[in-house]
Amino acid sequence: MSLYDLTIHESLDLMQRGETTSVELTQAVLDRILQVENSVQAYLTLAPEWALEQAREADERRARGDADGRALLLGVPLAIKDVLCVEGLPCTCGSRILEDFVPPPSASATVVGRLRAAGAVILGKTNTDEFAMGSSTENSAYFTTHNPWNLERVPGGSSGGSAAAVAAGMALGALGTDTGGSIRQPASFCGVVGLKPSYGRVSRYGLVAFASSLDQIGPLARDVRDAALLLGVVAGHDPRDSTCMPLAVPDYVGALTARNDLKGMRLGVPREYFIPGMQPEVSEAVRAAIEVMRELGAEVQEVSLPHTDYGLPVYYLLAPAEASANLARYDGVRYGLRVDGEAMWDTMRRTRGAGFGSEVKRRIMLGTYALSAGYYDAYYVKAQQVRTLIKGDFDAAFRDVDVVVCPVAPTTAFKIGEKVDDPLHMYLSDVFTLNCNLAGICGISVPCGFDGAGLPIGLQIMGPAFGEEAVLRAAHAYEQATEWHTHKPDIPVTREAEEDFAEELT
Repeated sequence: MSLYDLTIHESLDLMQRGETTSVELTQAVLDRILQVENSVQAYLTLAPEWALEQAREADERRARGDADGRALLLGVPLAIKDVLCVEGLPCTCGSRILEDFVPPPSASATVVGRLRAAGAVILGKTNTDEFAMGSSTENSAYFTTHNPWNLERVPGGSSGGSAAAVAAGMALGALGTDTGGSIRQPASFCGVVGLKPSYGRVSRYGLVAFASSLDQIGPLARDVRDAALLLGVVAGHDPRDSTCMPLAVPDYVGALTARNDLKGMRLGVPREYFIPGMQPEVSEAVRAAIEVMRELGAEVQEVSLPHTDYGLPVYYLLAPAEASANLARYDGVRYGLRVDGEAMWDTMRRTRGAGFGSEVKRRIMLGTYALSAGYYDAYYVKAQQVRTLIKGDFDAAFRDVDVVVCPVAPTTAFKIGEKVDDPLHMYLSDVFTLNCNLAGICGISVPCGFDGAGLPIGLQIMGPAFGEEAVLRAAHAYEQATEWHTHKPDIPVTREAEEDFAEELT
């Protein structure tokens, strides 16, 4: 096995035993990036020299013997979605309006600081749908990321760059963000593990906001243990984020090692999540996964989430409304792109017209309409009321079961260009994930099979607010009983592509 194919915990074991170093590991990942990035296009910004400098520091730290208990990721190369501020690196959010924006040190994300304190090596920033608005990473203003399993398919979105990087061996793990499924759906499409923590579990300080009541930062990784390790590092109270709950961080990795069976765990299967029009192979794979979990000792019962059908319209009222408010700051005056006009309002119109892409403009207009006088009560307030009902459905279900198990998406990865001109069709990609965000609960995607075209299928496990331990335990037990997570994509590597990217990087 190549070094770039290792999981985080495998790499840590090798470095601890002295069988490799962080420099060797980081160089192997950088070499892999050189081989396949021209085909996958997962990164918006790469920082190879800084990465190797961080790796050398990690090796020196380990050699001195001062790798204390907080250095849980010492020497591990990771990637960061380009909506999170990293000191010294551009933060474009996949948008032309922030093309040249480098955030000040004070804006650096809390989660990035925690990764660095744990000794992680930051490789660079991954591609994203513009301001995280999208389900395919086709809405990036720069380029479309390709799915490592089939380069003609999307990787999902908006954390498609992070998911593709992990799947392709271009990072051992990554951070993404999930507003309506943007970690779990690309994890499903790319055959990796993606964890959306409960709202308030992880600080959002330093995250460029899309929808503030829905956004959450979480890990993408090769297996559940790695996801648990990353979550344990980035989770916890942050006084700079008023929505981050002052709760103790459990030992997530310890929750996995306690037991690998599911005896005594109650699984709920929502009848509303198996719908007509689903790709049959997805339904079959998820139902087969549920049977594996039953064989592991879980008690399986059907549950109902009766307001599920309202999730999509509720989400696409609330999320655009919050986006409309959050993106009002990009006006050509304070930072980012500026296109001068004859007067202030003309400058603002020109700047926003040139800087924002079509999907961002669409959501700003939808949100502004929903918040406007005469429509606020009819749309925005009503959507908030239905959101409460959706949360109530989950609260009721979790009184009877420990976790809810269902598909991540109704299909596997679709072709690039297939849905980009049909927003309503595209929005349906998140129909099984966005209610988790509306309710503020946690969820994870783990690989559970492949379709006839060799594309990954994801199993979604959702738990109550701050119930990540149960979700991780269920996901880990299923993962250990199957081999889906061990499969790797075969990405064609040509000398020409490697040389082209090397020249571009230089």
